[in-house]
Amino acid sequence: MATKKRAEIEERLKWKLEDIFETNEAWEKEFSLLKEEVSAFSKYEGKVSEKPLEVLAACSELAQKLSKLYGYCFMRKDEDNTVSLYQGMTDRAMSLYVAFSAACSFIEPELLEMPIEKLEEMQKDAKFSDYSERIRLLVRSKAHMLPKEQERLLAMTGELAQTPDNVFTMLTSADMKFPDILDSKGETHTLTEGSFVKYLMSDDRTLRKNAFDTLFSTYEKWGNTIAATYSGNVKADMLRRNARGFESCMAMSLYPFEIPTSVYHNLVDVVSQNIPTVSRYVELRKKALGLDEVHPYDMYASMIPDADKKMSYDEEFELVCEGLAPLGEDYIKVLRRAKEERWIDVYENEGKSSGAYSNGLFGCHPYILLNNQDNLESALTLAHELGHTMHSYYSNGTQCFEKADYSLFVAEVASTCNEMLLMSHMLDTMKDETSQKYLCNVLLESFRTTMVRQTMFAEFELNAHTMAENGQPLTKDALCDMYYKLNQKYYGEKEVLDDLLKVEWMRIPHFYRSFYVYVYATGFAAAVYLANRIHTEGAPAVADYKKFLSAGCSVGPLDALRLAGVDMEKPDAVHAAMKVFAETLDKLEGLLK
Repeated sequence: MATKKRAEIEERLKWKLEDIFETNEAWEKEFSLLKEEVSAFSKYEGKVSEKPLEVLAACSELAQKLSKLYGYCFMRKDEDNTVSLYQGMTDRAMSLYVAFSAACSFIEPELLEMPIEKLEEMQKDAKFSDYSERIRLLVRSKAHMLPKEQERLLAMTGELAQTPDNVFTMLTSADMKFPDILDSKGETHTLTEGSFVKYLMSDDRTLRKNAFDTLFSTYEKWGNTIAATYSGNVKADMLRRNARGFESCMAMSLYPFEIPTSVYHNLVDVVSQNIPTVSRYVELRKKALGLDEVHPYDMYASMIPDADKKMSYDEEFELVCEGLAPLGEDYIKVLRRAKEERWIDVYENEGKSSGAYSNGLFGCHPYILLNNQDNLESALTLAHELGHTMHSYYSNGTQCFEKADYSLFVAEVASTCNEMLLMSHMLDTMKDETSQKYLCNVLLESFRTTMVRQTMFAEFELNAHTMAENGQPLTKDALCDMYYKLNQKYYGEKEVLDDLLKVEWMRIPHFYRSFYVYVYATGFAAAVYLANRIHTEGAPAVADYKKFLSAGCSVGPLDALRLAGVDMEKPDAVHAAMKVFAETLDKLEGLLK
C-alpha cells in the first residue's frame, strides 16, 4: 500500500503545533525579536559578578523562548522533510541557537571567577532558587577546573575531539557501501545499515546469514581505519582526563551526572553473575527455532513468528490506558488529553521522519511523533513515548525552566516503566497461549538487548579505556580480540560465535559518546524495579513515583530515583531485573514444552 500524503491523514491523528505558534508568521515575528535579543546579550559581558541574578534570569528567559522557537520548526520539518520552508526555518533556528550559546558563553567563566563563598551564598539565597542547582553544580565542577588560559586552550580542542565521531559518521553513512544480498529463494535485497536489523529479524535464515556475513565482511575491510578512529576518540578522553585530574576516563564521564563509578561496576558485576540465565535463553531460542545450533544472526528472529496482534490506534490507546491504570485517574486523564488535544502525530506519511520520540516542550505541552503500525508492538511504543511525555509533563508543571529537564541517567526510566506496566497487564489479560508466548518473547528480547547487550557494550568501553590508560595501543586486532572474548563470556556457552562477530564493535555509534550506553541498562533495571513496586505496594508506591516524575533536575539523578523508592548505588535493582528475566524465561520454557 502506498504511503499517504500528509493531507490525506485525518486531522485528529496529527499533532496540533498551533499550540506553540498559531501561524508561521507568528514564528517569524518571534524569530526577529529573539535575533535582536541574542545580539544584545553581549551587554552583560563583564558584569556577571555585579548583577548575577539579572544575567541568569535574562539567559534563562531567552533559552526558554528559543526552545519553543526551535521545537516548532523542527517538528514541522519532521512532518514532511521534503518541505523546503521548514528545512530553512530549522536551519535558521539552529543558527540562532548556536549564536545564543556563543553569546552567553561568558556567564559560567565569570561566575567561576567569583569567590566560592559568594557562590555558595547565592546558592542558598531564596532569590536565586531557580538557579540553585546550576550554581551548586558549578561550584562542584570547580575542583576540576583549570586556570582561565588553560581552560581556553582546552575548550579550543573541543572541535578536534569531535573529529573521530565525524569521521565514523561520514565513513559509515556516506562512504561505506554494502553489496546486495540474496534470500533463500534467490531474490536480491539491498543491504544498508537501516535494513540490516530488519533482515536479522526475518524468518528466512539464509537472508539473516547473508546480511550478517556481508555487513561485517565490509566492516572488516575498513577495520584498521575504524580502529584508528575509535582510538582517537579514546585519546581525546585521555587528554581531558589527564588535564582535569580524574582518576579514570570513566570517572570523568560520570562526574557531571553525579554518578559514582560503583554504579557502573555494580551493573557489569550483577549481569555477569547472571550469564547462566543468558545461556538458558540461547538454548531455548535454539529449540524454539528448531535449530541444531544458534549463531549471532539467529538472535533477533522471533521465536513466536506471526503472532503480533493487529489493532487500531484507538484500540491501542485504550489498551495503554488500561495497562497504566495503576498510576491513577489523574495520570490517565492527562493521557486522554494527549489524544484529544492532539499532542500526538500518529501515522506515517510521505516525507515524515522515521521512528518515534517525545518532545517535552517547556511552556507548552509535550508532543509525540509516532509511525504507528496498528499492532501490539505499536501499543508498546505508544506506552513508551507516553512515559517520556508524562515525565516531562510532571517535571515541567512542577519545576521552573532551569530545573525541569531531567538527567540523562533517568531519561529512560519513566518510558520503560510504562512498558513494563503495560506488559504485565497484557500478560494478565491476554490468556490465549499464542499471546502468552509472543509477549514472553518480546519481554525476553527487551531484557537481552537492553540489560545484557548494553552491559556488554559498557564493559567493552571500560576495557578499551583501561587498555589505553595502561599504555596498550588500541589496534584493530587488540579491539577485535577483546570484543570477541566478551561475546564468549556473555554468550559463548550455548551460541556458536562466528569469527566475523569480532568486528561488531566497529558499527556501534554510541561508542563515540563515551560511557553512555550503560544508562540504557541501569534505566531499564530501575524501571522494572519501580513497576514491580507499583504493582505490589499500590498507592504509596505511585505517590513516590510521581515525586520522581516531578523532580526534574531539582535534585541529582540518584536522589530523584530515591524519591521513587529505588537506590541505584546498590545492586538490588539490577538483581531484581535479572530475576524477572529468569522468571519470564521459566514461563516461556513451560509454554513451549
